[in-house]
Amino acid sequence: MSRAVDAAALPLVALALLSSASACADDGASAPAAPQRTWVSVPKVQGRLSARDIGLVINTADPYSVEVGAYYAQRRGLSPQQILEVTLPLRSALTRDEFDALAAQIRSHFGPRVQALALAWTQPYAVQCNSITGALALGFDEALCQQSCARSRASPYFNSPSTRPFSDHALRPAMLLAARDVAGAKALIDRGVRSDGRLGLRGAPPVVAEYVASSDAARNVRSRLFPPPQRLPALGVEVRVEGPGDFDPGQRVVLYESGVAREPQLARIGWVDGGLADHLTSFGGQLERTNGSQMSALEWIESGATATYGSVSEPCNHLQKFPHPQLLLLHYLQGSTALEAYWKSVAWPQQGVFVGEPLAAPFARR
Repeated sequence: MSRAVDAAALPLVALALLSSASACADDGASAPAAPQRTWVSVPKVQGRLSARDIGLVINTADPYSVEVGAYYAQRRGLSPQQILEVTLPLRSALTRDEFDALAAQIRSHFGPRVQALALAWTQPYAVQCNSITGALALGFDEALCQQSCARSRASPYFNSPSTRPFSDHALRPAMLLAARDVAGAKALIDRGVRSDGRLGLRGAPPVVAEYVASSDAARNVRSRLFPPPQRLPALGVEVRVEGPGDFDPGQRVVLYESGVAREPQLARIGWVDGGLADHLTSFGGQLERTNGSQMSALEWIESGATATYGSVSEPCNHLQKFPHPQLLLLHYLQGSTALEAYWKSVAWPQQGVFVGEPLAAPFARR
């Protein structure tokens, strides 16, 4: 059943975002014709999160979490005070009681200095129908599980100029250091660390931000929000907008967004360190998926991306429940971290799990 997008939740974005109808992401509803492409407005952002602002949470019941957490703390130079050890069950979703205990430990351990969280595990990624990252930031929404296609809580951090989310908005955005195995997680962390400040430099080879439309009408709804194709020489970025089947994957891809159940070009994409990627589908955030009709967000990480996003329960294709294609790019180009750019691009993040190396900031300047 179609549900109109509620404009009240989108106070900061240009009108291009406000004219969509929503349906279940597996439904075959047709989408209206795309409007003329224009850039939306974003606030000017000065500064970004740093390693001093991150709280790292390690699950001592999970050998993956212990090893990956220790590696992340070493690579990003985190102090012992920035690390919290907890004990969680090794399964995809927490119960409400298990989540409440975790949230209480996080509140008790981390002081006001800690602005955001790195969660050193792949599972659990959900709390019933909520994502674990959404529930930690905005609180658990039990009513959403009665109708997961309903409007969910709006994030005050959406398209915000803030570089202090906990201080300014009383929420800690989180990202999972998730991969298929420890080696993959360490490679992910290394990509994030290597990416810092490496793009947008004078004389450097350009990178590509690739937006690919699909013939899947229900999942292609974001294509109307794609930016105009354009070269941004001052930033060393070429923005490409391709139709179904037109994309010729190349090297030095920094962003890739599409609307498909499974990405057919995955193995051919040549990533730069710090690359972001996601696809609009119902269950991309169910990270244990290794086959089937819908691709797990972890397949982006396996292919060489540094951060991604996917929904853990049926969100329907509300545009607010997925990254806004332009906001994601425009915040990243200002020097924001992967965590900041992704969180600021999702208006209703309650069902979406954020995955990657939180502090990757390839366009940052010292």
